[in-house]
Parts: sequence; C-alpha cells; structure tokens
Amino acid sequence: MTNPLLGRARQLLAEGRVVGIPTDTVYGLAAHLPAQRALFEVKGRPPEKAIAVLVGSVADALQMAVFPPVARELADAHWPGPLTLVLTTRGSAVNSGPKTVGLRMPDHPVALELLNLCGALAVTSANRSGDSPAHSHLEAQDIFGDRIELYLPGECPGGVASTVIEALADRDPKVLRPGPVSL
Repeated sequence: MTNPLLGRARQLLAEGRVVGIPTDTVYGLAAHLPAQRALFEVKGRPPEKAIAVLVGSVADALQMAVFPPVARELADAHWPGPLTLVLTTRGSAVNSGPKTVGLRMPDHPVALELLNLCGALAVTSANRSGDSPAHSHLEAQDIFGDRIELYLPGECPGGVASTVIEALADRDPKVLRPGPVSL
C-alpha cells in the first residue's frame, strides 16, 4: 500500500467520511466510531443492527472491552483472523454506544496498517443491507460508486463474513453468527 493512499484514507476518516477497505473476510466500509451513522446511511442498514469495531492489536481491544478468560483464549487462538467477539464495553470506550461491542482484529495487511495508523474503526461489509458482500474494491465500487470517495485496493481472501461469538462474563460463549471459526 502506498503511503499517500493511507494518508488520504486517514484524512477522509478524520473528516467523518466512509472509506472502503479490504479485510481477510469480505471487503468493508469503515468510519471512525463517532461517524458510524454514515455507514448506516450509505448501506441502508437498520439502526438497531450493530456494527463491529476493528482493532489493530489486542492491546487496543483490551482498552475497549472486558475480556473474560474464555474471550482471551479465543482472541489468542484466532486473532488476527475471522472472529468477532461480542464483549462488555469498558467504561465509555465506545461513544454513546451499547453496553456491548463486537470486536475483531482482521488478518489483512492493508486493514491492519490503516487500523494502526487511525485507531479502532467501525467496519461493516460493503453491500447494501441484505445483499451479498463485495469481495474486492472493484466489486464495492460497482455497488457504491462515487458515494464512497476512496476504496483502498485489495482482494479479500476469506470470502465469508466472520464468526460472531458472544463471550460475556459469567456466561457460556454463544455463537451468534456461524463462520470460519467454531467453538
């Protein structure tokens, strides 16, 4: 990835704009947490459907959420990778959000570079709500055109959305969405 493209992505995200990014699962649309409303608008996504937060490191995730032992074991075994953990938020880490947050650390060099440059980002699959997700920047461009100003180039080798596991303290883990990772 060229630094000017990452620099431009960082600038757009700081302005509250949405940027297209490749991940290890499916192509995504990203925004800073306070600007995630833009993701709902561009996708036509119902506001009651939460959007996952991608992080560049386990340390970033630990600042945002409480990790019971089972969640830490799952993260250690599957991060970076196609696993989203639904956890209890830590204080006000997620601005005006719910008391839980879905966190994931993707295994894609471009996504990790951007996350390490910008911090945690709200990221959702690049598709209109209910449709199949894009697997590359070209497919995402076909869907959203110039509604998204910047699509970071890349293919998404996984092709399947991440597994979502709720791993809250004092409860058994529960698979909320099956995917590449199983309990």
